[in-house]
Amino acid sequence: MAKIKVLFVTSEVAPVIKTGGLADVSSALPAALRTIGVDVRVFVPGYTQVIAQLFNPKRVSTLTVLPGFPPVEILSCKLPNGTPLLVLDCPSLYQREGGPYQDENGQDWPDNAQRFGLFSKVAALLADNESPLAWRPDVLHCNDWQTALAPAYLHFSPSTVRSLVTIHNLAFQGNFAPTTVQTLQLSASCFSVDGAEFYGNLSFLKAGLFYADHITTVSPNYAREIQQADLGFGMQGLLSERRDHLSGILNGIDTDEWDPASDPHLSKKYSAAHMAGKAANKQALQSKMGLNLEPETPLLGVVSRFTQQKGLDLLLEIAPRLIELPVQLALLGHGDVKMQQAARELALRYPGKIATVTGFNEKLSHQIEAGADMFVMPSRFEPCGLNQLYSQCYGTPPIVHATGGLVDSVVDCTAETLKNGSASGFMFKGMTTENLYAAIQRAVTLYHNTRQWKTLCKNCMSKNFSWSASAEAYLAIYSRLLS
Repeated sequence: MAKIKVLFVTSEVAPVIKTGGLADVSSALPAALRTIGVDVRVFVPGYTQVIAQLFNPKRVSTLTVLPGFPPVEILSCKLPNGTPLLVLDCPSLYQREGGPYQDENGQDWPDNAQRFGLFSKVAALLADNESPLAWRPDVLHCNDWQTALAPAYLHFSPSTVRSLVTIHNLAFQGNFAPTTVQTLQLSASCFSVDGAEFYGNLSFLKAGLFYADHITTVSPNYAREIQQADLGFGMQGLLSERRDHLSGILNGIDTDEWDPASDPHLSKKYSAAHMAGKAANKQALQSKMGLNLEPETPLLGVVSRFTQQKGLDLLLEIAPRLIELPVQLALLGHGDVKMQQAARELALRYPGKIATVTGFNEKLSHQIEAGADMFVMPSRFEPCGLNQLYSQCYGTPPIVHATGGLVDSVVDCTAETLKNGSASGFMFKGMTTENLYAAIQRAVTLYHNTRQWKTLCKNCMSKNFSWSASAEAYLAIYSRLLS
């Protein structure tokens, strides 16, 4: 049987461009698919950061895709993990200071509709009969709103290539003025309720959800949640109608990168069989972040975007009470300016007990996962989440809200689950400060029972969060689409 060929279209891919978990998925999932025989190529815009990191790129095509847009070039090379990479090179749209979606001041680029409309158009073209490349995919796998117009373009073309859209976060939809339909030369017929129209605007994401042959989300529980009003963000009706074409597949993680037995960022390696190194990493983290060297005080770690979605406002509110338990807090993140300022002020108010670092720091994120005793992740909603998976691999039980992929990947610690070996963290229901505080209090109480805590940590480290099972699930969907 011939290999299934997949064009994996994404707005970011690690390590060349990363703002969040999408980049990690876009690197690890294609690599896992390649190990089971799928011919995958990743397609990404040529941002300044991407172009600067390409190794030996080759220009394989020049295209004039849309009138009014500059010509674009397709570059070909490989990611460090060996996955073939195609890059859309269009300097006027992608090579600029700032991030992929926003400028240096955190404002959305005003031409995002053009930037990602063109990207989606070229992705569809590479899956079309008119593609300039000799390699032609069987499946076009798109990710989030930035690529979700591609199935719409594909629908109105003669191509027989099948399409799939993965929702990493339904809250981000890519909604733009109706004039965008004409600017991007979409079929006028797609701008209707049965199409890409969403409350009077053109929605990139809705286009993908309507026209793609199949939809996936990044956890089974999130696939159920988005069919309800609370987390459907206005698209619950469409998703419910398409439930027979909707699957939830829990993300995996790169278990080579996230392995305390080989992690180069740690001061001392450790494993489930030899846990002594974890204490050394705690001491190193306390020293690095200016916390008191108190081995018996539980250290709570946070690596997160500072946003309402992540629920850090609740954690910051109860921080003074937590210090009295006592615990220490090590915070790393970026996002909402007021939330960042509140976290910094807590660190000034409680020196040696709370430490805050704002910004993105890959090395420190590994060190927090290893050095913390427990990891706090009180998200209001969480399509999948990755840090709770990293935490378990590092023997750092996560404390999570019962939502999305957190429900699918963390087993609440009770007398029964601790005894049967399935417990791997602490879960609370209902987004209130009292519920979060009670969950942390439960964790702290168990922490002081050394034998039971060690059992819980070993439970965490026995879990398998590799991409292998998820890759097989995606392969099954590709196969069904092609049959």
